Amino acid sequence: QVQLVESGGGLVQSGGSLRLSCVTSGFTYDYYAIAWFRQVPGKQREGVSCLSVGDEKTYYAASVEGRFTISRDNAKNTVYLQMNSLKPEDTAVYYCNGMQSWGQGTQVTVSS
Repeated sequence: QVQLVESGGGLVQSGGSLRLSCVTSGFTYDYYAIAWFRQVPGKQREGVSCLSVGDEKTYYAASVEGRFTISRDNAKNTVYLQMNSLKPEDTAVYYCNGMQSWGQGTQVTVSS
């Protein structure tokens, strides 16, 4: 019954911005964190950002820190990833992770 549905991906030029959304359902309150990962075909899936539930602490990969921001709207059961100053190397499928489950992913393509 746990579901995560990502949206907000698309094609953007270098330097542009996108806001990804992850709508969750079936979550109990006994989970530790919610996170964003990304993956390029043929490469390892890598962590991008994580929000620690309860204390709301945030963590970022060095490659995105200062450009990306993770946040959560509990009323909407939604986690966001605001991505600014996008670079071509940010191109990937972005996945939301929580309750040991994954969403279907949303494609982000940054052109140059």
